[in-house]
Amino acid sequence: MAKKPYYITTAIAYTSGKPHIGNTYEIVLADSIARYKRFVGYDVRFQTGTDEHGQKIEEKAAEAGISPKEFVDQTAGEIKRIWDLMNTSYDKFIRTTDPEHEKQVQKIFKKLYDKGDIYKGEYEGMYCTPCESFFTESQLVDGKCPDCGREVKPAKEEAYFFKMSKYQQKLIDHINKNPEFIQPESRKNEMMNNFLLPGLQDLCVSRTSFKWGIPVDFDPKHVIYVWIDALTNYITGLGFDADGRHDRLYMKYWPCDLHLIGKDILRFHTIYWPIMLMALDLPLPKQVFGHPWLIQSDGKMSKSRGNVIYADDLVELFGVDAVRYFVLHEMPFENDGVISWELMVERLNSDLANTLGNLVNRTISMSNKYFDGVVTNKKVNEDVDKELMDYALDTRIRVSKAMDKLRVADAMTEIFNLFKRCNKYIDETMPWALAKEEDKMDRLATVLYNLVESIIIGATLLEPYMPETSEKILAQLNAPKRKVNDLVRFGGYKSGTKVTETPEILFARLDLDEVMKKVEEMMPEPEPEPEPVDENPGIDIEKKEEISIDDFAKVQLQVGEVIACEEVPKSKKLLCSQVKIGSEVRQIVSGIKAHYSPEDMVGKKVVVVTNLKPAKLAGVESQGMILCAEDAEGNLALVTTEKEVPHGAEIR
Repeated sequence: MAKKPYYITTAIAYTSGKPHIGNTYEIVLADSIARYKRFVGYDVRFQTGTDEHGQKIEEKAAEAGISPKEFVDQTAGEIKRIWDLMNTSYDKFIRTTDPEHEKQVQKIFKKLYDKGDIYKGEYEGMYCTPCESFFTESQLVDGKCPDCGREVKPAKEEAYFFKMSKYQQKLIDHINKNPEFIQPESRKNEMMNNFLLPGLQDLCVSRTSFKWGIPVDFDPKHVIYVWIDALTNYITGLGFDADGRHDRLYMKYWPCDLHLIGKDILRFHTIYWPIMLMALDLPLPKQVFGHPWLIQSDGKMSKSRGNVIYADDLVELFGVDAVRYFVLHEMPFENDGVISWELMVERLNSDLANTLGNLVNRTISMSNKYFDGVVTNKKVNEDVDKELMDYALDTRIRVSKAMDKLRVADAMTEIFNLFKRCNKYIDETMPWALAKEEDKMDRLATVLYNLVESIIIGATLLEPYMPETSEKILAQLNAPKRKVNDLVRFGGYKSGTKVTETPEILFARLDLDEVMKKVEEMMPEPEPEPEPVDENPGIDIEKKEEISIDDFAKVQLQVGEVIACEEVPKSKKLLCSQVKIGSEVRQIVSGIKAHYSPEDMVGKKVVVVTNLKPAKLAGVESQGMILCAEDAEGNLALVTTEKEVPHGAEIR
């Protein structure tokens, strides 16, 4: 019977520099899922790769004094080296500079243009170079990029746009009908509430301000925007053809079963990408999983702070499987995980050296000491043996349930709980005591057999996460690799098999002080912090006469909530707001019409001068003053409170 296909992808890594361990986490996570799916019988296609176009690459190449292609060749090679170092089993490493990919991107762009879903216009907005994204003023957070927090600059250029809103409702319906489409649940709510339900704007899909990109073949001064270029790798890597002459891989594996991505690019994969596919009349991926970040214990990794942790440095100190164990086991399902050198040492010593390594070593050593390494099942079982057998067999089921929900850390915990149960079994049965009594030797043989069999079950289940360690354990026990169906019964280990004479130490305990000395030697000096440049010096105003605290105390300031607002008839500047302040409602007239509409005002919490004498403005009585800040160009911004406070609260 043919195996069921399963297609899993990572986001393609941006070739701006060497990936740190936080970037590397994703490929290891995807690899563990791919290996598990193969183990349980799927025909897996696992794709990763590199995203190689864009303004940031063009600038970095210029800084390095080489061509953009030379730059991405070097960086893509380094990324692939790290992926291979981490023993990842991808089937395809795609590069967006691959000729076939570039050809299909041009054909896809033209197809969408001919269909009327892409049109030419002009874009004006705030542009973030690192994210290669445009934003409106309202989308900025504290005047900066809402995705990465960096500075943005005004930009205006001719561009092609994609009609996102045309497919908005269709995507909303799809998400509602397919609750597993976006995972975890919190990510789905974020996409729906923050982006889809408020309404989508058309998406800028070409640029003219730089050249390092795939040209629009019918308008070559434009290069195709990075997200159409990058996202379509998931189908071009399978041999998708915009003219319909698809490769057999596309026909077999699309739609994708799982796009595994970082939570920071969820919007592009759950909104832009599905809408592109809808416009192309192609099936949508079955699931997009936005995983959390792996961050340094003292904050975000930064070259300038000298605290960037790279996978190859970790491997040099701890080994590949120890690093795989840490990044997979320590990452929560939804929240960010934390990595530090100290925590790595602690986990290696406690979980890997003690719980697992010591268990395997003790079991093999006792088999050699008492039976010359021959493991025989004498079947002299007691209740405690039945408990271990049941626990070992149930571990497969618990791991399966966790992996079905992509809870990789939980699956690994279940496997290590089995190893802990084996250690407890040794304490319960006390093989050293049994060895002192001649009539207990069959019982001792049974205990050691049950230990070996349980370890083999655990080692077999461990393979997707720690493949080298799994292989080493099975080799020392002289046990062939098992399939998932071999784990449904206890006793698969052939009685009379001989284990290795000298057990290999799987994980040696490490001394933290010695590790930290090595870390100091390998870590580069922090880059000097650049001199701060005040890009927003503010404005100076004419100073007024000083007042005392008593003078200030005469002004009563309170928080008010605007419950209604309308334009003042025959006035070009005034709005009349009904403001709830505690138990009363004040009518306040403000000269803010050029900056706020009545609809904008309703619901806002504002600061009000409440002991100002009433005055008439344009014939309308005003019972207070709403405070605003004004910049050098005369633009106004309402003064609000940092945190949510009730209307009527006094400001002091």
